[in-house]
Amino acid sequence: MRKLIESTLVSLDGVVEAPERWASAFDAEAAAYSLNQLGQFDGFVMGRVTYETFYANWGHLTGDPYIERIGAMPKYVASRTLRETTWNATLLGPDPIDAIAKLKDQPGKDLIKYGTSRLDDDLVRAGLIDEFRFWILPSVVGAGRRLFEDVDTSGLDLRLTDVKRFENGSVILTYLPR
Repeated sequence: MRKLIESTLVSLDGVVEAPERWASAFDAEAAAYSLNQLGQFDGFVMGRVTYETFYANWGHLTGDPYIERIGAMPKYVASRTLRETTWNATLLGPDPIDAIAKLKDQPGKDLIKYGTSRLDDDLVRAGLIDEFRFWILPSVVGAGRRLFEDVDTSGLDLRLTDVKRFENGSVILTYLPR
């Protein structure tokens, strides 16, 4: 059974929205680590907003191994409004939670989901996220969507299992649900 791992960039003040605007501490060391980590996965799970943002920013870029790897990976998109996708993406259909559970039951490498979004409310309640990786970056953003905003976390009990430190002051905190 494959795992679903959520990896989220988080500012020091808890903002997760639009990291492309504030994640300047994401340097060469972090980029190399990210590219290496992508080798553990063979599919992306994402909501519509993440899919549209990624496609707009990265869908036509070439020459960057990280972006090219993401482009080549199958993407599984939860959306109530999209009717078609491109960029190696498939819509999860009317019941994305059931579709994700079925993806996890298929053979293969683990699945990755970037960012904490509205989809997380359903994923957390269904117990489908097997691991959380919070990339804490040394940035203070001030305003924006916060980690777990609009997500019912009342049943979520997390255990810290790993800490990865980077020279730029960033850390990755890895948690498993109990």
